[in-house]
Amino acid sequence: MTVSDAALRMRRACMWHPQSFAKFLLCAISLSCARNGSTHATNSMMQSTNAVPGTLPASWYAGGADGTGRAEFQIHAYNDDFYILRQAAYTNYEKPFLYLLFGNDRAILFDTGAGMVDVPAAVDGIVKQWLAKHQRTTIPLIVAHTHGHGDHVAGDAQFAGRADVTLVKKDTASVRAFFGIVNWPADAVTYNLGGRILDILPIPGHEASSIAIYDRQTHVMLTGDTFYPGRLYVRDDVAFINSVQRLVDFSATHPVVHFLGTHIEQSSEPFKDYAVGTIDQPNEHVLQLTRAQLVLMNDSLKTMSGKVVRKALPSLTIWPVTR
Repeated sequence: MTVSDAALRMRRACMWHPQSFAKFLLCAISLSCARNGSTHATNSMMQSTNAVPGTLPASWYAGGADGTGRAEFQIHAYNDDFYILRQAAYTNYEKPFLYLLFGNDRAILFDTGAGMVDVPAAVDGIVKQWLAKHQRTTIPLIVAHTHGHGDHVAGDAQFAGRADVTLVKKDTASVRAFFGIVNWPADAVTYNLGGRILDILPIPGHEASSIAIYDRQTHVMLTGDTFYPGRLYVRDDVAFINSVQRLVDFSATHPVVHFLGTHIEQSSEPFKDYAVGTIDQPNEHVLQLTRAQLVLMNDSLKTMSGKVVRKALPSLTIWPVTR
């Protein structure tokens, strides 16, 4: 999305909520972020000319309760070495996203879905096509997670004991050990898929073992349940605030073309989300978010003086969990 596109969306959002001065002001702030971030956005695009490009669909519609004729996963090739899977709505209302990236030496799958689906079948199909295209017979697979909640790890058991598969357990200690993170959550580390470097950033706050993944090849950043178009559940206020700042700081020095999370709960209408448990979501927000939206969220958190309160923004809601 260009800065002008973002500005147009914010103007429309303001027109859609003229009755609420607070929302109008928030839209103005969003528009200001888009404008003030124009230099950064332009520079990021210039710096991203060496990024391997990819495409995202206009809609991720996951269907309704009736799964007749619908596969368990919607599969989209961002490019030949980067695949995005979304679990169908009829299998689980959470409709989580999974990400599969290929390097020269190994592939890595982030998350295994919310259950009641055959994750290996979907992944194996992609791997088989990739191997045929690259005239290879095998590639080791790492199965890791953006975080350890049940709707992202339910398929883990399906990968346990499989040949050429390394399953990283969901707990923080296992994540730290596998990626070699000594000082959690301060350290950012790299993981090499073979000719493809991933930066791994600890971002606890939503969940203790949460990580963000920056793909240096595409300049896409995966942010799990910490940053996506929907309800951002905060379980540790200080950790969450620090993690969002860590994302802001990282993206100030690394060009990010898309921030991709693991759900869509937001409507295409600003400030409006789908209620918890909604299966059919025909008018969803796009999956990708921008740095301007991240900065806006970070600025909102800064006003909360360390105690997170619920706050609706045009494309997401900061949502502290009752403790």
